[in-house]
Amino acid sequence: MFRFICIVIFLVLYLILTIPVLLVEWIIGKFNPYARDISSLRMVQWAFKLILKITGVKTTVIGEEHIPDEPVLYIGNHRSYFDILLTYSRCKRLTGYVAKKEMERYLTLTTWMRRLYCLFLDRKDPKQGLKTILTAIDYIKNGISICIFPEGTRNSGEELTMLPFKDGAFKIATKSGCAIIPVSMNNTAELFENHFPKIKKTHVVIEYGKPIYPDQLDKDTKKHIGDYVENIIRETIHKNAELV
Repeated sequence: MFRFICIVIFLVLYLILTIPVLLVEWIIGKFNPYARDISSLRMVQWAFKLILKITGVKTTVIGEEHIPDEPVLYIGNHRSYFDILLTYSRCKRLTGYVAKKEMERYLTLTTWMRRLYCLFLDRKDPKQGLKTILTAIDYIKNGISICIFPEGTRNSGEELTMLPFKDGAFKIATKSGCAIIPVSMNNTAELFENHFPKIKKTHVVIEYGKPIYPDQLDKDTKKHIGDYVENIIRETIHKNAELV
């Protein structure tokens, strides 16, 4: 419980104390948008790394060398709020995450998310959902990676289970031609969700798969690319279960 309280206090202070920083970043962006983007990325990564340090999590990372130095589409399984912190803190390039629209209600947090090219997906409005996907494609074309959890929500089922992937997410790659990087995560729910509200010191495994370029797949595999990537992640989390 002590860790949970420390993290809540840190988050509240960060979101309040960085309000002036957002103004400074806005001014910097008028003259050098790239410098603004990179400084915003590093500040948020610093905050995420500090939060992870407070949790005491031990992270085993496999295959990070597979990530090419180009904009990619990260596709991951999703069992914990900490999935975002664990993966975003490792991004070397500008990366926008696709979040549920309900996250927009959190004022300063939303401002930081938009500054980092995060997109808000309305799962109840197909028209707006398509607009979000098209924006993500534009981001990729402009050098910004995208991360999405195509299960559509956090999976609260048994460890090693996954919800079916939603196909719309993969249009970001098939329409832009970017590589898909499968991100397989084990044991992340043990950090928090499995014993809410306590945060437990635990061991998680993250494995980055080899890049998948849609245009290099055969016609049938490309047509069912969601199933293809889903199976890769499922096989990987089962393989890595013995490591946690």
